[in-house]
Amino acid sequence: MTWLRKAKEGLKAQQRRRELPDGLWTKCEDCGEILYHKELERNLWTCSKCSYHFRISARSYVKILVDEDTFVERFSEVVSTDPLKFRDAKRYSDRLKKAREETGLSEAVLCGEGRIEGHPCVLAIMDFAFLGGSLASAAGERIARSILLAIETRHPLLILSSSGGARMFEGILSLMQMAKANALLARLSDAGVPYISIMTHPTTGGVTASFASVGDVILAEPKALIGFAGPRVIKQTINQELPEGFQRSEFLLQKGMIDRIVHRTELKKTIAWLLRFFAAGAALPQKPRRRAGESLARFRAASLPIGTALPPAPPAPAAEPAAAGTTEIEVPEPSPNGTAAGPSKPSAPVSPAKSPAPAQPAKAPAPGQPAPAQPASPAPSAKTPTKSSAKPPARPTAREVRVEE
Repeated sequence: MTWLRKAKEGLKAQQRRRELPDGLWTKCEDCGEILYHKELERNLWTCSKCSYHFRISARSYVKILVDEDTFVERFSEVVSTDPLKFRDAKRYSDRLKKAREETGLSEAVLCGEGRIEGHPCVLAIMDFAFLGGSLASAAGERIARSILLAIETRHPLLILSSSGGARMFEGILSLMQMAKANALLARLSDAGVPYISIMTHPTTGGVTASFASVGDVILAEPKALIGFAGPRVIKQTINQELPEGFQRSEFLLQKGMIDRIVHRTELKKTIAWLLRFFAAGAALPQKPRRRAGESLARFRAASLPIGTALPPAPPAPAAEPAAAGTTEIEVPEPSPNGTAAGPSKPSAPVSPAKSPAPAQPAKAPAPGQPAPAQPASPAPSAKTPTKSSAKPPARPTAREVRVEE
């Protein structure tokens, strides 16, 4: 019967699915952990289990690093155009329009001025969501103007990189930004203004090959991909297996390319410590030179407490006083015509000449003996001038010689 068959099938209870609103949970891309969205935001978008750093926008970095209500955006009027009228699957102008709508930015880098724990600085933060954070002519111009602003205000410069390299939609114009940025960074270094480079995931291509790798201090986030070409391309080119962790920040720290790996929760504190360090160096009585091979004056200045003036230089050694019983006489310098004696020597105290011993009176000859003959004086040579014939050379200058009496 029908009712018997229904009894065998059993009773089915109605299950109500609990609908969860979107955006409450996020899955970690590294370990697969399910993370509560609000907890993830409290941890500054880092996984509480494996410390994986999620990719965040440029404005999120501004909120993390800069003091509240101190950031002032600059150079927002510099935007990219389509100089080459480039078109592949889409027009380049259409890609720009879509990226601006999705990110709320006008270019791949956000520049401005702000304060980090009270220390003023100039910031340039790249956003990977804007066409892969690619370096275009407008992005390079914004970075160049930020460097010039840091030179003018003498505020430290911070560049946070997150980029896939140069933007090939603009061809050679994008590649020129690498040389322009590095040339201005050389002027920044000559001016003695600090530059801190921060590498996030990913930092590759022309950005790594230019301004991201020349900072006075280079920081990086954990497990960030940093390199020029991708690991797959390198493996196919050299036809060898790459070492484990190749092109990751931990691998580059071992090889000395970066100075320190900093967790995102410690990033602001670390940058503030560096800014205090550079500010203390600028307050020294003599600013330390940034180039090698300088004298010890730099190290002496650095060893003193801040605000302490350097000790005065020792006075020049005075001339030795004349000894008692000496008289200063003038000795003529050699004549230009070469008639005088050899070159003059430095003056020195002359010891008093010893008086000749008194001549012994000649004994009278005995009676009947002839008187002894007197030695004849040598005739003056023709080459040796006598005192009467020698003329003193003309002397325009004279020097002093001390003679003891």
